[in-house]
Amino acid sequence: MAEELIVSDGISKEKKYEELIPQIKALVEGESDKTANLCNIMSALKWTFNWLWIGVYIVRGDELVLGPFQGPIACTRIQLGRGVSGTAWHKKEVIIVPNVDEFPDHIICNSASKSEIVLPVMNKNGDVSMILDADSDKLNDFDEIDEKYLSQVIEIIKKLG
Repeated sequence: MAEELIVSDGISKEKKYEELIPQIKALVEGESDKTANLCNIMSALKWTFNWLWIGVYIVRGDELVLGPFQGPIACTRIQLGRGVSGTAWHKKEVIIVPNVDEFPDHIICNSASKSEIVLPVMNKNGDVSMILDADSDKLNDFDEIDEKYLSQVIEIIKKLG
């Protein structure tokens, strides 16, 4: 396992993802502990993109429960259909929010959050098993590039078991 990630400075967001994704794959290769792998994936994303918060919520019954994350403390439980994460879970779709203040029923876990992207992780039965949630302290920080490459991260996560 590597001691550090190597992502070039001064390159586009897309190029950062292109450098980071293979390193994430290598980081989790050969490690069987899902929690440890999720922790390292969240750390890799946080340090590369300097987002306010990045983490996963795990589906437990009728709610999402906080899993591995990087950033300030977070909401511990989210109900189905509530906030951005609960809505992405309910709709089984990616949601990009340019301005969280304009999202109906946004749950304020941290007042510094300005924009957000949430991606559901589907299990082999087509049910959402987990939510990947990233928050930025900048407006309009997430777009289709993030969706494309975070979807690749989701595929890595799905292989963790």
